[in-house]
Amino acid sequence: MSVTLSIERAVINSGAQDQITRAEQPSSSLWFGLFALFPLLILAAVLSLYSPEGVRWSLPWVPSLGLALSFRLDGLSFLFACLISGIGTMVQVYALAYLREHKQRFAFHCYLTAFMVAMLGVVLSDNVLLLFVFWELTTVTSYLLIGFNHEALKSRKNALQSLLITGAGGLALLAGLILLGSMAGSYELTGILSQAGELSSHSLFLPSLVLILLGALTKSAQFPFHFWLPNAMAAPTPVSAYLHSATMVKAGIYLLAVVSPIYAHTELWFYTLTIMGGFTALWCALMALKQTDLKLMLAYSTTVVLGKLTFLLGIGSDLALKSA
Repeated sequence: MSVTLSIERAVINSGAQDQITRAEQPSSSLWFGLFALFPLLILAAVLSLYSPEGVRWSLPWVPSLGLALSFRLDGLSFLFACLISGIGTMVQVYALAYLREHKQRFAFHCYLTAFMVAMLGVVLSDNVLLLFVFWELTTVTSYLLIGFNHEALKSRKNALQSLLITGAGGLALLAGLILLGSMAGSYELTGILSQAGELSSHSLFLPSLVLILLGALTKSAQFPFHFWLPNAMAAPTPVSAYLHSATMVKAGIYLLAVVSPIYAHTELWFYTLTIMGGFTALWCALMALKQTDLKLMLAYSTTVVLGKLTFLLGIGSDLALKSA
């Protein structure tokens, strides 16, 4: 009799516990749903603020260093902001189910949101030094996301690899942006672009071009830096979808598009981007054919697209830019 009562109590307690768990799940899902609501609100804000003439905001930050919190929303940044926030909403929703049972799901959503904010900062910054700050924040947050399953040696190794490659490219980019600002006498992107035709005769023009290309090409996984992107697929699938297919690897493409009015008329720009972009597209297409893992197939196909975008930006004609 006592054994039967114990079993009945255990069953009742278990059922009650299940009811409590089920009762807690909607509340928990509701709180986590805010992570998906945030990018959706950003998307709505971007759509409502956009103007064909462009919108600009500026606030002094470190005037002695020429650093201001200046942002602009023009056609190109509008396109990328919609891409980042729109796909970010879908990935956050997907991650709600993908990581439902993971004990560190809250940290994951926080990392993903921090990355999204950093990526938005890259495409909206009108100050090149501020752009670099957000650029490095994407590097740090991507390191945390790629190595999210840190118990696995492969995840830690590949996260460190991406950090070293994109971080080194970021240092080259910083030097290039400083040289570019020195040539123009301003670190505001709007002011630099307004002098695009006058900068080519400066002695720092060629070094700034080489350094900025290094930063952009490492970020967008162009040959010979392409290998870090497939290796980064060790990350959870929402990370692969958001960072390595949709957004982070496009940061280099965005940078190339932004500075193309300054450098696109040079032979170094043309030959570097067309050769590296074309070879990356062809080589990674061949590499994709031999893959049997779906994520690696998608990784190499993404690199193919990045190579084609780089190739088109290297050509630099109106038709090529529209195609890109």
